[in-house]
Amino acid sequence: MFFSVARLRLPLLSFLLSAPVLVAAREKSLFTSSVTYCAPPESLLVERFDIAYFAKNQSIVFNVSAASVVPNTNVNANLFLNVYGMQPLNVTLDICGLFDGALCPLPLYNFTGSDSISLPKDVDIASRIPDIAYAIPDLEAYAQLTLTDVKTGEVRACVQSTLSNGWSTHQYAVEWATGSIAIVALFASICQSIYVDGPSLLAIRLIDIMALFQTVALSGLLALNYPTLYRSFTLNFSWALGLFPASSTSPIQMSINHMRHLTGGALADASSDGVTSFVNRKLSPYNSLGFVQPLSLFSSALSSTRINLAHLPSGNLSNFTLPLAKVLVGGDVATVTEDSSNVLPAGIPVYTNSVGIATANAFMTIFLVALILVAIVLGALGLGYAITVLICRTELARKHPRIAQFRATYPAFAKSWGLRVAIVAALPIMIFTFYQWTLKDSWLSIFLSVILFLALAATILSAAFFAVRSSLPTARWSHAQPPAWVTPFTAPYRESRVYYLIPLLTVMFVKSLVTAFAHAHGIVQAVIFVVLEFLLLLSLIVLKPYPTRRADVLLGYLCITRLVSSGLLIAFAETLAVKPIPRVAIGAVTAVILSVACVVMFINLLVNIGLWRLFKYVVCCGRRTRRPGDTQLASVSSDHSYAEKGESERSVNDELEKKDNTTVTTGPSQQFHLRPENPSPPSTSVSLEPLSASSSTTLGETLPRRWSFQYSSPPSATTESPHSPPYTQRTSTASSPISGQRHSRNISSSVPTPLEEYPSREAHAF
Repeated sequence: MFFSVARLRLPLLSFLLSAPVLVAAREKSLFTSSVTYCAPPESLLVERFDIAYFAKNQSIVFNVSAASVVPNTNVNANLFLNVYGMQPLNVTLDICGLFDGALCPLPLYNFTGSDSISLPKDVDIASRIPDIAYAIPDLEAYAQLTLTDVKTGEVRACVQSTLSNGWSTHQYAVEWATGSIAIVALFASICQSIYVDGPSLLAIRLIDIMALFQTVALSGLLALNYPTLYRSFTLNFSWALGLFPASSTSPIQMSINHMRHLTGGALADASSDGVTSFVNRKLSPYNSLGFVQPLSLFSSALSSTRINLAHLPSGNLSNFTLPLAKVLVGGDVATVTEDSSNVLPAGIPVYTNSVGIATANAFMTIFLVALILVAIVLGALGLGYAITVLICRTELARKHPRIAQFRATYPAFAKSWGLRVAIVAALPIMIFTFYQWTLKDSWLSIFLSVILFLALAATILSAAFFAVRSSLPTARWSHAQPPAWVTPFTAPYRESRVYYLIPLLTVMFVKSLVTAFAHAHGIVQAVIFVVLEFLLLLSLIVLKPYPTRRADVLLGYLCITRLVSSGLLIAFAETLAVKPIPRVAIGAVTAVILSVACVVMFINLLVNIGLWRLFKYVVCCGRRTRRPGDTQLASVSSDHSYAEKGESERSVNDELEKKDNTTVTTGPSQQFHLRPENPSPPSTSVSLEPLSASSSTTLGETLPRRWSFQYSSPPSATTESPHSPPYTQRTSTASSPISGQRHSRNISSSVPTPLEEYPSREAHAF
């Protein structure tokens, strides 16, 4: 085995050494990723607008396809570049020198032109664009091309195109990784809840993991000016809210559009161009103080640097390949101006359209996903019950009575898992139900949202009542035991702290209200989130609701993570007007904090599954095992039933004390020392008495290091009868040379061999 592993060293080393080379081999470039009209098209219709800048030789490669409809039009071109709110480029191009004057005047037919132009030395773009712009994920930059009439100065065309460097924090690998974590936690919790007596610890952690993923996705729904980097990061967790990536032509979205239009819906459908084209120009990635007025650009264009393309060296286009070969059809190029009605505001509209779901389709998408989820859960529970019934009729059920017991408790098992599904689905259903009420788009969507909300509220509130009533300070339900099917609400907490569930549900409900109804006030949403998380953390510190200290630390860490990330979101408020680069830095820090929390929960999941113990077994090659006392103590302290049934650590200590008090009957010739409860001062003497045949005591207790005893001398011929007074003990003093040493087990041959020490398991464990 070791030889086969050693053979992998060379390929692994080669990969690690070549990874930086592969990253560095990517050429530094900026290219277009979306295109829109920044003014209504009059004389020029753009069908394709691909442009790329290569930093290696300061060249621009472009591929433009357009159609001119106005005769005898000579235009100048103004190229404007915005990077994180800065303007490193603003030049005017004399396009009459391009293609040997073929574009003067603009021909009245469709034309396609592409070329590679090396910029002159006086146009120093490289010094104005830092190297980080070619490597930072989700670059926030856009280029604007304005064509103005040479004679009248009127704007004939205005096109905006966002730029990208190819890097993004939105990765499909991250979506699949987080989804796989949830799937592994789901199957592991199901298996543990079947084979372990009492509630499942993994089922508790499953809800915690899903709550963390939903927290990350929820942080991208607020009406804030998120940097594109952070918004893309939150899209990796959109599936946790039931928003799976879709396209405008998907059957589900098309059916929802058809339903809305038949029931009074008038809002726009999702666009095939993506969300970037319709983002408010005050937000990222545009970062403009306002919509750029094309007419105002003409005056600045006259004073900007002028370049005659006829004097520029033309490169060989075949040597360059655009990183993104995307054809932009003219019919799909939208016109986005200051007065446009298709501009997407910050918050839920931008988030849902980023995954290909129209704003008005968000609730119906959640509704259909909820129906599919309910169908899957009911089918799985029905199949599980059928398999259980069939197994109970076999010989296997007679050998294992637990199978029949599981069949008897299956209704409670099914109800508890149904409640877990309702808990996970509660947050997205409430958010998009409340938000649908603000849209007032389709009466059928509103009607279905009311029904779904009432069903969810009835399920969760009834379960919360039966779970909390026994822990309330009132004497009316003090002796009422919660039913078994409310385990998801009772298992995570101590029996006397189950009412901690009330603030948790309240925080979730208030967050849903604030996200939906305060969608026009981003800073209010962020501040309320911070206040809620602070109060929740304060209640956790005061109440300590979880059964173990480890659970308090873990859930406290998650609460602190939510508090810190919510506080950082305040910097994204539009009213604070934080500069784009600091916002990007804050967004990166927030993404790292939440990513670390996801990694911590993944490690916790692996430990609870048992892979840590398997890893130690494999590393030790199965040869090293715990001492018997350690194994016995670990089996008591790590029993999941104690944590899930809400037992405190005091019950574990009680069992250990019972084991300490276990008595063993000894023979008449056996003598041993009693285990002192507390070490006494050196001057205190302890008498040792021979025990009768019927006496009993604890064997093998290890004495403290500062205790030292000396065996008495062997009996002589003048020794009194066995009925004489007990042996005397030589007390140890502080000045004794052996007072600080453990008594040796190697007894001299001249001394009769006393009872041999066999330390008990508890002694080794402690």
